[in-house]
Amino acid sequence: MPAYELDGRLVVGVASSALFDLTESDAYFRAHGEAAYAEYQDRLLDTPLERGPAFPFIERLLQLNDIRPGDPLVEVIVLSRNDASTGLRVMRSIEHHALPVTRAVFTQGRSPLDYIGALGMSLFLSSHRDDVLTAVRGGHPAGYVLPHTAAYDDADRSLRIAFDFDAVLATDESERVFQTEGMAGFVANEVAKRDVAHSPGLLQPLVADLNRIQRLEQELQAADPTYEPRVRIALVTARAAPAHERAVHSLRSWGVTVNDAFFLGGIEKRRVLEVLRPHLFFDDQDGHLSGALKHVAGVHVPYGVANEG
Repeated sequence: MPAYELDGRLVVGVASSALFDLTESDAYFRAHGEAAYAEYQDRLLDTPLERGPAFPFIERLLQLNDIRPGDPLVEVIVLSRNDASTGLRVMRSIEHHALPVTRAVFTQGRSPLDYIGALGMSLFLSSHRDDVLTAVRGGHPAGYVLPHTAAYDDADRSLRIAFDFDAVLATDESERVFQTEGMAGFVANEVAKRDVAHSPGLLQPLVADLNRIQRLEQELQAADPTYEPRVRIALVTARAAPAHERAVHSLRSWGVTVNDAFFLGGIEKRRVLEVLRPHLFFDDQDGHLSGALKHVAGVHVPYGVANEG
């Protein structure tokens, strides 16, 4: 049998802490240790874990595989520090929730983060901040999914994803100018370089992978005008005119597109996110996320100068 190829697919790694609510399990582990934790998970093997903060995103992402039956567009792989035995409850819970996730990496206490690159992942999600910080410092596209109270309609199969620009889709080059020279210096730098594309950031490849799925959806719509594309990508940034031009030029240079772009110039992002209601919103600054967690699943990307020190 030929090997299963990951090339040409959107590969996402997800920690069990992001996929399921492990609050109770983590508390038990801290209180009782590894051996008792293993027995605890065995006792609860047939008690499904509740949905976690990344579940709505992962569920809708996997539903996109019906676009190309038999040749999945999306592959989701569990990455876990558990061993295979204690990971059984996670896999049973995946089965209970009818998620088509069949692949997992269990590394018994050791970090599984080296496998992000080995498996060609364009995103790794976790609810353990330290793991995400380590992954980002290693150059991996990773995000810390914050606890949130956003509720999404299960009948709605659309998938909305929103990104900040600086230090998320692009590097933190311009953010560093802002930190040292203020707004006036930032704007002057962006105007002077408006035709100079930014270097891609950690999550630019994720947008490219999503665009590939969007192109297939466009083909479906061309063949059947009643088909409604499900994937929608938004840019939500504090940039405003004239600094918006360099961001737009960078997207074009990278060959990626977004459906919606919000250049807010300091307006609180929460105002837009409440209406847009993305299933994930990626930002490099916690302050832009905390006010919106009643309405969206926020993901902190701890990259760049705003996260140093």
